[in-house]
Amino acid sequence: MKIAKTLGQAIAAATLGMSLSAGTMAGEVNIGFTGPLSGGAALYGENTLSGMRLAVEEINAAGGFDLDGETTTVNLVSLDDRYSPSQAATNAKRLKQESDVSAVFVPHSGGIFALQDFNEKDDFLVMAYSSVPSITEQGNGLTLRIPPTFDGYVKAFTDYAMEHQGDKLGMGGATHEYAKIWATMVKKEWESKGGEVVADNAMDYNKSADFFTGVSRIISEAPDVMFVGGASEPTGLVIQQARQMGFQGGFIVMDQAKIDEVAEVAGGLEMMEGAIGVVPLSVYETESAKKFIERYKAEYGKTPGSEAAYNYLAVHALVEAMDATDSTDPKTIRAAMGEALKNMDSIKNPYDVTEVTDNGGFVTQTTLAVVKDGKIVRESLE
Repeated sequence: MKIAKTLGQAIAAATLGMSLSAGTMAGEVNIGFTGPLSGGAALYGENTLSGMRLAVEEINAAGGFDLDGETTTVNLVSLDDRYSPSQAATNAKRLKQESDVSAVFVPHSGGIFALQDFNEKDDFLVMAYSSVPSITEQGNGLTLRIPPTFDGYVKAFTDYAMEHQGDKLGMGGATHEYAKIWATMVKKEWESKGGEVVADNAMDYNKSADFFTGVSRIISEAPDVMFVGGASEPTGLVIQQARQMGFQGGFIVMDQAKIDEVAEVAGGLEMMEGAIGVVPLSVYETESAKKFIERYKAEYGKTPGSEAAYNYLAVHALVEAMDATDSTDPKTIRAAMGEALKNMDSIKNPYDVTEVTDNGGFVTQTTLAVVKDGKIVRESLE
């Protein structure tokens, strides 16, 4: 049986899937995940994994999918790498050797780059949840980048901040590889437009919960805007502590952190007045986004962020490609991913992604949101 094309069909197929006769062949494919499930970024890793888990549950409840004439279910194998690139590489080797995965999802750039050193040789897809542009610029034929690249965010966020908040920037982002790349590009963009970087004090968001010393060094230089960002939870603590120390300016929030999630930790949206970031999924008005939020809330009791939504749709697209090609070969799946995104039920695609670039990037619109008068407001981009 092919993948059920609607959730209604999925529910109907669930009973059929549970009552397959003993004579029916049944198989299983493994999908791998390596990401931070402990430490300061544990919530970020769990949010990513939760979207994948929901997709797998839906696929299996529908009776699985047809893989070359064999009814097949999906098994999600997840390993904690504590945000360490070297541990991510070790985990990926283990996932390939022990579970024979065709794809490994990884939600941090350091881990992605580590896997790209050997994934073509070891023959598995890197499902990259990171917006670093160079991930798909290196010519790796078995990499798919799930979110949009952040270079568009850097320009848009800088333009808005300089126009509305001032030209003095204090740098207070995280120290992991992804944040370093973001910070380098923000600093370059800011200075190229005539702005001044008055402080540069990166902090380890993964190990610390007390950012007073680092934040005080930044705000002592009287910036108009602070660049912040890592996972949402520690980013919220940085913003909270900046406000408690009297900082009244705006924030450029790196896209890894989500404004609505950050606000929960920071003490509410009023603490984030003037913050600029990506548009949270909760603000989207599309039917596919609203329906996904409903299903996710029913399962997990909270509003999902982009980590959950993007990885949810990527799992559905991956299995759609396997289903369409009757194959688990990574090269075959990679070639079929664009058509899979176009053909799969829109209700499984909360960001309405329907295209993959030649170098392996999902095509998604760049967005910008600002906190104004205690509300998240979506701003149009030229």
